Amino acid sequence: MQVSVCHCLECQRRTGSAFGVQARFPRTAVTVEGAYRTYERVGEGGLWAGYHFCPDCGSTVFYENEDVPEAFAIPVGSFADPGFPSPTRSIFEKRKHEWVTIAGDWIDRHP
Repeated sequence: MQVSVCHCLECQRRTGSAFGVQARFPRTAVTVEGAYRTYERVGEGGLWAGYHFCPDCGSTVFYENEDVPEAFAIPVGSFADPGFPSPTRSIFEKRKHEWVTIAGDWIDRHP
């Protein structure tokens, strides 16, 4: 569906980095197998999110957001593919670290 970068404080905390990068897929295109644990929260925008983690290593395996109920988001790093498609959207840029540059005129930017 899309690849996006999120600069919200929760994504910064969740990833331990300056932003999160995720790819969204229709729920019908994703098969979830194996054990996972869930952490739920309400984000800066006031909407619910559920993060699903590997119980062994703690990595985020996938997550879901109230505002996009028809999709699962999967962290791009989980694919371990440097050729993965580039982001087309950058959100919560008001929380973006000053030293971060998201390049490309094709980026749909959201404060």
